[in-house]
Amino acid sequence: MPITLDLRQAIIHKVHGESEEDLRHMIEGSIHGPEAALPGLGAVFEMIWPNLDQNRQNEMVHLLHEHLKQVNPQPLK
Repeated sequence: MPITLDLRQAIIHKVHGESEEDLRHMIEGSIHGPEAALPGLGAVFEMIWPNLDQNRQNEMVHLLHEHLKQVNPQPLK
């Protein structure tokens, strides 16, 4: 019998009940970490985005946009 894995729910289950310090450690440990951590960051981001007011969303988009201007993407392999 195949097992269906809902990635979002698995990530919520993994971080539910963690302290703020543990959440920070998870986020910081995922940045520049293995690519397998990227879906987890995406799911965590997805959880907070709808709860940000328009100004905070705009600020985050602006920060991302400014950062991307300074990045030189590596060639795709």
